[in-house]
Amino acid sequence: MTTTVSTPPSDARRATTDRLLAAGAVAVVRLPDAAHTLRAVEAIVDGGIVAIELTMTTPGALDVVETLAGRHDGALLVGAGSVLDAATARRAVDAGATFVVSPVFRAEVVLEAQRLGVPAMPGAFTPTEILDAHAAGADAVKVFPADTLGPAFIKGVLGPMPFLRLMPTGGVTPENVGSWLRAGAAAVGLGSALVDPKLVAAGDFGALRARARLTRDNVAAVREGRA
Repeated sequence: MTTTVSTPPSDARRATTDRLLAAGAVAVVRLPDAAHTLRAVEAIVDGGIVAIELTMTTPGALDVVETLAGRHDGALLVGAGSVLDAATARRAVDAGATFVVSPVFRAEVVLEAQRLGVPAMPGAFTPTEILDAHAAGADAVKVFPADTLGPAFIKGVLGPMPFLRLMPTGGVTPENVGSWLRAGAAAVGLGSALVDPKLVAAGDFGALRARARLTRDNVAAVREGRA
């Protein structure tokens, strides 16, 4: 286990984390070009999703982050995903990213995000990895890939460690989002089940908008006790 020294969250970092978790769903956008990415994000936002994770594997990702950060008068939360080192975290925040997500737990990324005053959501797979990430100061832990685990895993981990804030990603769909939230997830991440590259390539942005609305509505139903 790597020893790290985390710092208490700043007011801004705490406020951003609260907004992310209140949103309930983060759209993970991984597409082959910037133009399609921008159009896809606008469709998702029109459908009611306000938290967007632009993965660093997307061509021109930082340019897209910078463009989106200047839109929607601050109502849109734009973060960087697939961040594997502190240098990338710095570049992302410089471009306007307001949170940083990783598929794995790297202490240097968490500590750099703390230094920059933005939330860090590192990835973890086992209960031990999840707890290590939390102890290092993660604002929430991305349980990934969650499709191999299922909602019962989230409920099981939270039984002895209810203080954890978990964000399962992988296997989450607009239709099953409620199952993950009812199991105790603080929020969820949705990738291709929401932002389907085939729909984007076909120019079917109406379908993306509909998927975003379904996601938003299913999150609201659980949060309001209707499902």
